[in-house]
Amino acid sequence: MNPKVDFYFDKASKWQKELEQLRTIALDCQLTEELKWGTPCYVQQKNNIVLIHDFKEYCAFLFFKGALLKDTEGILIQQSENVQAARQIRFTHLKEIVKQKSILKAYIYEAIEIEKAGLRVELKKTSEFPVSEEFQKKLKEDSQVKKAFEALTPGRQRGYLLYFAQPKQAKTREARVEKAIPDILEGKGLKD
Repeated sequence: MNPKVDFYFDKASKWQKELEQLRTIALDCQLTEELKWGTPCYVQQKNNIVLIHDFKEYCAFLFFKGALLKDTEGILIQQSENVQAARQIRFTHLKEIVKQKSILKAYIYEAIEIEKAGLRVELKKTSEFPVSEEFQKKLKEDSQVKKAFEALTPGRQRGYLLYFAQPKQAKTREARVEKAIPDILEGKGLKD
């Protein structure tokens, strides 16, 4: 156990017993406990395997390369259609975790083997994401914005493309594009 991570479990009110059980399971699999993104993350030789997080409705194990797991039990959940690699196993009660303990360990060991084998999730290319009409128009009108956008990392580009395409109303999409232009020009991502 890493003392830097203790606060996460100490502050938990709704899911405390569940989170502690998930922690025990991850540590039983000989993973190193670290604090990443403000949550407990379990790694092997610097490779992220699984993290624990909690939400209002549930707590979960999140497997970084969950899309590569066989999911023989059919328990992995893709958080949204835009999540490409990660998969969750969600829990709403301690009994679920205790009942599935051996299954959860099997999934962790499989995730470790995926890392050892160097397998990677084949991610969609940025060019495969939809570009809103409003942003396409801006890129055609302003070569400086186009150049700055193309200089962004693929992850930052995808973040903007998803953000711009999300709203149903053209007015909202256009407002998002306009608001983001200064950050794009500065080489910043959506949440930088």
